[in-house]
Amino acid sequence: MAKQMRAALYNAFGGEIKIETVDVPELKEGEVLVRIMAAGVNPVDAAVQAGYLKDFLPTNFPVIPGWDVAGVVEDRSFSARRFDVGDKVYAYARRPTVHNGTFAEYIALPESYLAAKPDSISFEEAAGIPLVGLTAYQSLFEVGRLEQVHTVLILGGSGGVGSMAIQLAKYKGASVIAVASEKNHAYMQELGADHTIDYKKGDVGEAVKELAPDGVDLLFDCVAGETLEQSLASLKPSGKLVSILHQGDGLDPDIDFSYVFVEPNSKQLDHLREIADTNQLKVHVSKTYPLDQTAEAMKQIQSLHTKGKIIIVP
Repeated sequence: MAKQMRAALYNAFGGEIKIETVDVPELKEGEVLVRIMAAGVNPVDAAVQAGYLKDFLPTNFPVIPGWDVAGVVEDRSFSARRFDVGDKVYAYARRPTVHNGTFAEYIALPESYLAAKPDSISFEEAAGIPLVGLTAYQSLFEVGRLEQVHTVLILGGSGGVGSMAIQLAKYKGASVIAVASEKNHAYMQELGADHTIDYKKGDVGEAVKELAPDGVDLLFDCVAGETLEQSLASLKPSGKLVSILHQGDGLDPDIDFSYVFVEPNSKQLDHLREIADTNQLKVHVSKTYPLDQTAEAMKQIQSLHTKGKIIIVP
């Protein structure tokens, strides 16, 4: 009889999340079985459940949601030898088809997805890094080409991606202007933001130009909407706009623009581990939920007003 596990799952877009007992995934060649110690919750998990990405991501029901994981190697298949049983690992676990995610007790992943977990932080903190950390990393460094001499404007600086972006930009040595509501300004300053702006108190673009009269080199957008529209005036003519929400519709064609949808990358997770283990990358876990409360965790993440990360602990 196949070994079984508890998992959160839903059977249709918009369907109810239930906790059920299912078979532990069977290992295929090159895969590793990870016992999940913690799983990060992200707004995209709720978007996938609602069906907003169904034309973009193939789906195989029932779906176990979740793309962030930190855990321990439980087993490994033939040819999967990068990690030993018992090793602590973390990963961004999005597969080409949405099916078996991380809101469960176990997950099988290609070993190429996995990186060693940062030693200096907990499983819960490590589970909060992969999706947001890789999103910020790829947006700032790969696409945004951020340099030490640059000034970067981060919209949504107190959220999961934004809080990572502040820290990675400071790791690079750039000057950071971060935007969020005033209640989160102290938090963003703790992360390293040089200046903070409250989007509720006037035009964001005008406030940025007071701080950086020549404009910003990189505008990293994690919120879209009116805040982004106002901020465009602060972008240098030679500057770069990177968004994880806006896909470019209606933008001035002269703007150097890129939309980023994060990709798994274990080498970048290795780099993020090194940054975390030198105390230059912190994860604020605002709340943890047991697996039984997955539905509540998903409702909380839909509010889009979570500071830092929320985590499911199976």
